Amino acid sequence: MAEQSKNVQEQDINQLLKVRREKLADLQANGKDPFQIVKFDVTHHSQEIKDAFEELEGKSVTIAGRMMSKRVMGKASFCNVQDLQGNIQSYVARDSIGQEFYQDFKKMDIGDIVGITGEVFKTKTGEISIHASAVTLLSKSLQVLPEKFHGLTNTDLRYRQRYVDLIMNPEVKDTFIKRSKIISSIRKYLDGQGFMEVETPMLVANAGGAAARPFETHFNALDEDFKLRISLELYLKRLIVGGMERVYEIGRVFRNEGLDTRHNPEFTLMELYQAFTDYKGMMDLTENLYRHVAQEVLGTTTITYNGVEMDLGKPFERITMLDAVKKYAGVDFNEIHTLEEARAAAKEHHVEFEERHQKGDILSLFFEEFAEEHLIQPTFVCDHPIEISPLTKKKPEDPEYTERFEFFMNGWEMANAYSELNDPIDQRERFKAQEALLAQGDEEANTTDEDFLNALEIGMPPTGGIGFGIDRMVMLLTDSAAIRDVLCFPTMKSIGGSDASKKAAASERTVAAEAEKAPEKIDFSNVKIEPLFEEMVDFETFSKSDFRAVKVKACEAVPKSKKLLKFILDDGTDAERVILSGIHEYYEPEELVGKTCIAITNLPPRPMMGIDSCGMLISAVHEEDGREGLNLLMVDDRIPAGAKLY
Repeated sequence: MAEQSKNVQEQDINQLLKVRREKLADLQANGKDPFQIVKFDVTHHSQEIKDAFEELEGKSVTIAGRMMSKRVMGKASFCNVQDLQGNIQSYVARDSIGQEFYQDFKKMDIGDIVGITGEVFKTKTGEISIHASAVTLLSKSLQVLPEKFHGLTNTDLRYRQRYVDLIMNPEVKDTFIKRSKIISSIRKYLDGQGFMEVETPMLVANAGGAAARPFETHFNALDEDFKLRISLELYLKRLIVGGMERVYEIGRVFRNEGLDTRHNPEFTLMELYQAFTDYKGMMDLTENLYRHVAQEVLGTTTITYNGVEMDLGKPFERITMLDAVKKYAGVDFNEIHTLEEARAAAKEHHVEFEERHQKGDILSLFFEEFAEEHLIQPTFVCDHPIEISPLTKKKPEDPEYTERFEFFMNGWEMANAYSELNDPIDQRERFKAQEALLAQGDEEANTTDEDFLNALEIGMPPTGGIGFGIDRMVMLLTDSAAIRDVLCFPTMKSIGGSDASKKAAASERTVAAEAEKAPEKIDFSNVKIEPLFEEMVDFETFSKSDFRAVKVKACEAVPKSKKLLKFILDDGTDAERVILSGIHEYYEPEELVGKTCIAITNLPPRPMMGIDSCGMLISAVHEEDGREGLNLLMVDDRIPAGAKLY
């Protein structure tokens, strides 16, 4: 029945689209092609008219925008026009615009772009309106907008068709207007502090300045491989060497990583560098900048995100990473002196680490696991271990730590700042350490940049530097739940897959019908399977494991983890179940939402990266060409959430 209804609906839409094209053909045949209009002079926007009604009442105005509704009532009609600032009603009467033009108006569709000239007045119900003397069709809409009462609510479709999202959801337009104001306010503040805005290359031979995997491309003219920048740092520091004492750049950077509510592979970063100051100078600048932007854009220094109030007006808290771990994890790294002691503490507190991790790395893992989520109010976390800070000056009194801070709000890292390393000999040694990590398989490690080292040898003054995540800043100041809500056009997986898969699919469609029905042939000849367990488990023990079908309601990458995905699951109860699974190498979060999987639901909660994982999703693993292969066990969507496996 539902399928039949869907077919009828598609037929209705196809008929509507056909009618709209017929209307356009008729207009063109009668010399009224709207697409030949190249200009239309607008005198006012909707909100301007409403704000200045007393001054404009009885005067002629001209507006232009999209027709969002229309009520035809014989010789007179009403329509609502939406423009940049909002919407306004227009009264369209046959006697005012003429018989022929009124007939044209009646044929116009919701979604058409129109221009209206007329006098400003107020209806009997008190609504400020325009009494039209002329209505001009400026562009014909050949598509159908979403039904106005339900709007465009499908999140995936909203991101893919942002142009429709902006039309149907006024709050979305408001978010992007605020984003523009936020960036403008940042520029105004920095310009007032004597900073100069500059531009640096996006295509680079050596992508350094951050721990991230770059995108790679090939430049045909030079026949050389290039990378897209992952940071702005190293080129801006070259400008400091050249004597430009205060520089900043707001620009796109690109990191070949997963997608989740706070990460997009291309995002907007601002980095600034100031000669003759240190990371404490960057703290003062950050505090003043955030206050300035919030006050100018929002009119207040108190903001609310997801119901939680954060006060930018008070002095920001300052705490060392050591003290944060001691406060929230109860572990004092001042008492831990060796790598073995650090590993023992990690095992005791169920903090997962890798063989390559040093003592400082493990301190950072403790901070991520236990402290980050508590840093809701504006907080500077200072003095990071040297192992995770390859471009930062050591603290003179304690060379195991660096003059670095990260700025946190809402449990998120919002900015990262250093007293910049300007010792070329020390910097070369740090690059060597990064090269060693790269050789051990760390794809996010930096490589040696000889030209940057040459710049440092020329001489760079003591410098403070900082990088701000602009998108996260906009998320907080606009109370937006996900990074995709503040990016006009976020990165999305192509509908139907990659070009290669589309071509393959097109090729398959040309094969004879009987061949299409043949089952897929899979070559398992090079697959190795782990031997079956020989040890027997009694039935009673096995039966205690509660296997259930679960529906994936949401899925996202766990911050600062390369492997873990966080699943929000419907397990057939009223409560949402959270399970973490280390399968990010094999799946992107967005492709798993809506799937039906199998999980063991009666395991005790297991803390992972500061999150309790309540159960285990079942996957099938094998070995193929010396690598582990993995397939998450997914079943028919007709199986309801909570169904028990026997």
